[in-house]
Amino acid sequence: MELQAWRIAGASSIGTSHAKTGSPCQDAFKCTLFQSQEQGEIVLLVACDGAGSAKFSEIGADLACREFASNLELYIAEGHRIEALDRLQAREWLDNVVAALNARATTDGERLRDYACTLLAGILSPTHAVFVQVGDGAMVVREGPEEWCYIFWPQHGEYINTTSFITEPESLEKFEFELVANPIHELAVFTDGIESLVLQYATNTVHSPWFNQMIPPVRALAQGGFDDPLSRKLAAYLASEAVCARTDDDKTLLLASRIKTL
Repeated sequence: MELQAWRIAGASSIGTSHAKTGSPCQDAFKCTLFQSQEQGEIVLLVACDGAGSAKFSEIGADLACREFASNLELYIAEGHRIEALDRLQAREWLDNVVAALNARATTDGERLRDYACTLLAGILSPTHAVFVQVGDGAMVVREGPEEWCYIFWPQHGEYINTTSFITEPESLEKFEFELVANPIHELAVFTDGIESLVLQYATNTVHSPWFNQMIPPVRALAQGGFDDPLSRKLAAYLASEAVCARTDDDKTLLLASRIKTL
């Protein structure tokens, strides 16, 4: 296996149920590469899914992605290492996200809960990985030649269509955090809109064949970084009849690989 710079594709697509009612896509994402002289290339994949019942959740999701990325950028700029990240630091970043949402709500004359969203973040350095999650959706990594596993199982409430949001104080007490002390070479991040396509609820496992079909075009990219043409193709796939026939929700999928196709 030959490694290369991170190749990334990502897209969001509005759900058919939202399109019918004229609602906006309430998903947002951000993919960022940071160059650290001490640590090498660091990648962030973050996705947020706005609460369907919140008036401005699309704004909240976008702001949450940007604020989380800004916190990581400052952390790296100050010379901190990814392996030094802990739950306390992650909680501080989540608190900063909530503060940014609250500031926006105050400016708009609205309530914080009107900007409610989930948050999924994967941070990968050449030697370590950190994962943070509030709510549903999931992050999966390739474990073997064709096997994928989830980092955290989606946070659902009593019913499959309920979850936790970052604007809820109790959610910040039970957010998921994990530091992995070994390199990860491929990662997928997705919101709950495609959970039913890629997760097997009966066995709490990942449908690995699906990801094995999706990742090769990312591996084959000629250059590192976020690829716009492939991301547009990914957006078209998420909006296709084949996908929308199985889910009417907004959908976000982020794919990253540093494996070179030989």
